[in-house]
Amino acid sequence: MKKIAIIGRPNVGKSSLFNRLIKKRDAITSDVAGTTRDVKRRHVVIINKEALLLDTGGLDQGCELFDKIKEKSLEAAKKADIILYMVDGKSIPEDADKKLFYELQTLGKEVALVVNKIDNDKLKDNLWDFYEFGTDAIFGISVSHNRSVNALLEWIYDRLPEEDIIKDEDEEDDVNIIEEDDEEFDFDDAEYNEEEEDDNFFYPEDDEDEEFEDDSIFAQNDRIKEFDETDVNHIKISIIGRTNVGKSSLLNALLGEERSVVSSVAGTTIDPIDESMEYKDKQLTFVDTAGLRRRGRIVGIEKFALMRTKEMLENSNMALVVLDASEPFLDLDEKIAGLVDSNRLACIIVLNKWDIALREDYDKIIQEVRDRFKFLAYAPIITLSAKSHRRVDKLFDMILEINDNYSQHIKTSVLNVVLEKALRRHQLPSMRGQIIRIYYATQYETRPPKIAIVMNKPRGLHFTYRRYLTNKLREAFSFSGTPVLFKAKKRGEK
Repeated sequence: MKKIAIIGRPNVGKSSLFNRLIKKRDAITSDVAGTTRDVKRRHVVIINKEALLLDTGGLDQGCELFDKIKEKSLEAAKKADIILYMVDGKSIPEDADKKLFYELQTLGKEVALVVNKIDNDKLKDNLWDFYEFGTDAIFGISVSHNRSVNALLEWIYDRLPEEDIIKDEDEEDDVNIIEEDDEEFDFDDAEYNEEEEDDNFFYPEDDEDEEFEDDSIFAQNDRIKEFDETDVNHIKISIIGRTNVGKSSLLNALLGEERSVVSSVAGTTIDPIDESMEYKDKQLTFVDTAGLRRRGRIVGIEKFALMRTKEMLENSNMALVVLDASEPFLDLDEKIAGLVDSNRLACIIVLNKWDIALREDYDKIIQEVRDRFKFLAYAPIITLSAKSHRRVDKLFDMILEINDNYSQHIKTSVLNVVLEKALRRHQLPSMRGQIIRIYYATQYETRPPKIAIVMNKPRGLHFTYRRYLTNKLREAFSFSGTPVLFKAKKRGEK
């Protein structure tokens, strides 16, 4: 499958074109320079041919973060088969753009110059200035107004191989052509409102710094399947935590490549990045999410990034809660971990930066984690160093084991043997003098395991007895890493 990279300086409309081509608001767009930082990959259909589309960060420099973004973007362009170099048609051609464009041409790739923001007929005259780039593959478009995009699509289509056609040739060839019109579309507008406030988001202390083709098993899997929550062979794992605990470093270590930009700038990751890989016949999709901050410490586009993080958690079935083992834990860590509990996710607690933590305090640190995160008592703890990759490989088998626990279904007969023993050992207390009886239990759902307790008076199942039953089930069955949910109901009740 051919790779198409969209590249250019900040604020020329790369992410807007990316969204337009995949026909979905996926990449975060705004008028803030540096919104896109990591390379985002998505499948796209150009008319009727399949390709992999890459959205890259702006080619800017001047600080450590922007230098790394530029490096990642140029690396993506070098690995691509087709390069769309975007420029701003409302400004005059920049010498820096010409230099980069000529360098990309020397790579032997198919390179097109895409002049964006040609929003009306008057601005078409600006296009003549860009012919000094010396290329015939020049396209004046307006992503926000959806003007003249189809000519670019046809140029790309002609450069994609026939074997990537995904439908019969006798069908209409223009089925996936974008319908163009002159009405303004808000792909270039910021997708967040700084005046809106949402109490569900959390933000970091001011003094919290530092964030955090291949033939190996870690290679990027180009043909990524759509996520199906019922598919036990596909595990979607969100990597969450406050800023600067090492989430992006952990993703890079898991994949065995520098996939996410890592820098000392707090909040380096903005747009969640997901990558899939195969491990022991399972598809693992890791999602590097934006670092969460304390409420009130939001800055601009980060608000929308945090909304995306919340969406990613809702669509995951496992979370790696990353904590910085070299620093004291914060109340914010607990609040973030609470998102795992509220979304009923399988979980592993990752104590990162263990190479610089005080080793002699191991028992003390583990106990503090258990005391602070009692609601994640079911989650195993692993110590590792994402930076040095030490013990990162241990995570893979832990993930598979927990996925088995998360997806298991226990036979009703086996479940009731454990329930009967638990009832004999500790009877249910009465409620206002009324005897409470449990008739039987049955598991009605997986991922996570959900168990119905059929009884005469469902309101009589006190939360302390639920906890008692949960502990008994955990003793009898392998539920490490997964929540176990109970629903009390009457006979015949759905």
